[in-house]
Amino acid sequence: MLSFSENEQAFKDFITQHQPRVYNTALNLLQNAEDAEEITQDVFIEAWNKAHTFKGEAQVSTWLYRITVNKSIDHIRSKKRKKRFAFITSLFHDSGEPISDAGDFVHPGVVTENREKAAMLYKAIDQLPETQRIAFLLSETGGLSYAEISEITGSSVSSIESLLFRARKNLRGLLAGYYKNLPE
Repeated sequence: MLSFSENEQAFKDFITQHQPRVYNTALNLLQNAEDAEEITQDVFIEAWNKAHTFKGEAQVSTWLYRITVNKSIDHIRSKKRKKRFAFITSLFHDSGEPISDAGDFVHPGVVTENREKAAMLYKAIDQLPETQRIAFLLSETGGLSYAEISEITGSSVSSIESLLFRARKNLRGLLAGYYKNLPE
């Protein structure tokens, strides 16, 4: 069981240790730095409030990943609802302002000459079904093992293997036309 109630410094150390992985996971899922910062704060607020519920059956990092993934998914769903509402509103009023498309996102770590390729890849990843997208991002950008992804998502290891196989197959299909037309 985690307990921070009597030791604020322990919680600050906990944040310092886990913040980079929580932020990067949120950034990879949300593809927006401001949203990732907001979710990171929400994750640590929930960790503070729910530390007493952590029983130690899994690693703390797995518990934090689960919170991060859940909060990120909720945020994506909320944003999609807002985007649909903005679109519907714009049909009737010119003042509806749609939310920016995640496909325009360029990961900060990508060097300038690779921005177009990275944007195309993230646009394709964004088109994957939610379960495939999450498994793919946790595996490829988070560097997690199938077992760790299984624990975070609550799916079996064989389901994770299948999700990753289908995600890669779908990405090959989505990106085939783009890479076929690249100048040599």
